[in-house]
Amino acid sequence: MGGASAARRRTPAARPRRTPHEQAVGRVKRRVVVLVASTAVLALAVGLSVAAAGTRGSAAKHTTAAMKAPKVPNAAAIKAKYGGQSITFIGDSVGGGHTRDLAIAKRFTHDTGIKVKIIPHSTASDQAYAQLARTFSAHSSSIDVAMIDVVWPGIRARHLLDLRRYAGDRPAKNCAAIVANDTVRGRLVAMPWFADVGLLYYRKDLLAKYGVEVPRSWPALAAAARRIQDAERAAGKDRMWGFVWQGRAYEGLTCDALEWIASQDGGHIVEPDGRISIDNPRAARAISAAAGWVGTISPRGVLNYAEEEARGVFQSGNAVFMRNWPYARALAESEGSPVRGRVGVAELAEGVGALGGAQLAVSRYSRHPAFAASLVMALTGRAEQKRRALAGGFNPTLPGLYRDPEIRRANPYYEVIAQALAHAVARPAAVTGTRYNRVSSAFANAVHAVLAGQADAATALHSLEGNLMRISRGGRW
Repeated sequence: MGGASAARRRTPAARPRRTPHEQAVGRVKRRVVVLVASTAVLALAVGLSVAAAGTRGSAAKHTTAAMKAPKVPNAAAIKAKYGGQSITFIGDSVGGGHTRDLAIAKRFTHDTGIKVKIIPHSTASDQAYAQLARTFSAHSSSIDVAMIDVVWPGIRARHLLDLRRYAGDRPAKNCAAIVANDTVRGRLVAMPWFADVGLLYYRKDLLAKYGVEVPRSWPALAAAARRIQDAERAAGKDRMWGFVWQGRAYEGLTCDALEWIASQDGGHIVEPDGRISIDNPRAARAISAAAGWVGTISPRGVLNYAEEEARGVFQSGNAVFMRNWPYARALAESEGSPVRGRVGVAELAEGVGALGGAQLAVSRYSRHPAFAASLVMALTGRAEQKRRALAGGFNPTLPGLYRDPEIRRANPYYEVIAQALAHAVARPAAVTGTRYNRVSSAFANAVHAVLAGQADAATALHSLEGNLMRISRGGRW
């Protein structure tokens, strides 16, 4: 919600007229369900959508075979028990995603006899939130299954069914970080559907030109960025910058800064046991190091960058490195892109990327929890995840699929994504629950103050810890 995944986070001020491809990706990013009742939550709304956008724009060829929905496991038993019943699924809201939802729903109905009514999420984040919030608040049974963002399991756990009894061994076969994110106080309240993770983009041609290896640490990245930036400027490219990322005070900065901190063993802001851990020297050093990038290898304008602003600089050929989500690769390699054919993708320095993506959940108020859960298991199963990867470029949540030869041929970067997911770090939404939006806003604002030179890291993080203690009412989340 990936993280982060509205462009989830943005509406850039002035930018060139977008191509139809870019417009389609923008619509993908506007679909996440987020709260907009306050400034803090509005920042979350703006910051959540790219993390779930995935690599949809980098899909393999949409062949008829790739689009064909797989058979439903245990269909005969489900049909014998529940055939003739009906359920409602709040699904994807944009072209390809909605089309694939319709295809699997049709197959599910054919195999099980259970009728599936699909209602797409609104493409506007506030309306999408209201759509589910009203239903949950009223304890309405009108929705059975819903697509939710990566931070929603924690925020909406009390409204969601525990899926452990229906999932069997599937959690063990999924990405461990996503399953942990979807497990709230011992309850598996959602199943992973597709994944997203922060990645490092780089100019292959420039690294080759200067004999620079892909950096594996933040100091190495800063050094490489400065060396190439300065050399390119000396050659007349005075608009070149070393590194662009998400520095605006919103959910995107929460993801970036969590990556910096977690990769330096500085904790996760709030630990899984509820302990507030942000006030520590390692975290302070990580944030201080990032502040040193501003005005040296990153433009001061990065303090107002979201995903699209960073991508705009990188894709125009004016940055050596970029931190972004998988969606950016397809756009960088699209026809007419100034950097087409010259972009490499790797794990972030230190190998820690923020987790994003989408999940499927069953409402606690559903009158049909058992066969609603069977739809979730069909949608999140291996066969359907493979179909979505091939037909739509969605990143699977099942590590085993990244070894599938057909999938690897479809997207050579899936190997990088698989490695990044193995080391991904989740935002502390599961433990902080309904207070997550306030935690994220407080964290992003504190980090932004340091980046902007308005506070030193140690002081800002000490103050932040006190703020989080108040938000949590003394650490009692």
